[in-house]
Amino acid sequence: MSYIEISFTGLAIETSDVLVAMLSDIHYEGFEEDTGSLKAFIPEILFDEAQLNNIIKQLEVSYTIAELPDVNWNEVWESNFQPIIVGNWAIRAEFHHPIATVQYEIIITPKMSFGTGHHATTFMMIQHMQQIDFTGKRVFDFGTGTGVLAILAHKLGAPAVLAIDNDTLSIENAMENFEKNDVKNIELVLADTASVDGVYDIILANITRNVIKENFSLFNKHLASEGLLLLSGLLTEDEDAVLSLAAGYGFVLQKNLQRENWISLLLVKQ
Repeated sequence: MSYIEISFTGLAIETSDVLVAMLSDIHYEGFEEDTGSLKAFIPEILFDEAQLNNIIKQLEVSYTIAELPDVNWNEVWESNFQPIIVGNWAIRAEFHHPIATVQYEIIITPKMSFGTGHHATTFMMIQHMQQIDFTGKRVFDFGTGTGVLAILAHKLGAPAVLAIDNDTLSIENAMENFEKNDVKNIELVLADTASVDGVYDIILANITRNVIKENFSLFNKHLASEGLLLLSGLLTEDEDAVLSLAAGYGFVLQKNLQRENWISLLLVKQ
């Protein structure tokens, strides 16, 4: 499969972070970040320059486009993917040696799905989750990506987890990761919104501010009273708007984490 490479230069850190989040929503599958620069990759068949321009027009950034030959992305990711440690949990690839310094490990196939634990948003979601009792809880992971948060919820005691994503490549990668971690009670669904059946004790949503806003009424509908809503994919400047929206539905902030320019909010439904 041929890929398109979009290169941005002269970026502030916060602009680069915003670009990664926004482009992840429109099927960009991999990113290379360096100081002041960002490369984003998308299958040629999915590339739409008009869509790209619509996404980034408010950021006032310029870019160049290059067409790449067929690339073995598994080899690329294996050469760059390093284990990530969050508390007493590690996320590593199968080709890494077991990490003796942690109590638990999640093994993932390092493809291009968003959510390996390296990004600040996923890291903070895992930090929050380690402090939550998942025993016997019904969990809904909205925007599952690699499936790592669904896997963690299951390993923390959730007997059944619903995981959905709107990207077929993410669905395939998540399924592969579920099998590698021997988790069998996760239902995986391809879907665009949080319109699902049932009521859940915990909802996980590591996505973007706009998608959170569009689906908040559905989060409220499908979350049990006193349930927990764990959000990330949000920049620091998004906090007031999201908390105001949440308060309108009767949610109360329990804990806020910040890492770099990103935040993660743990909300309780009253």
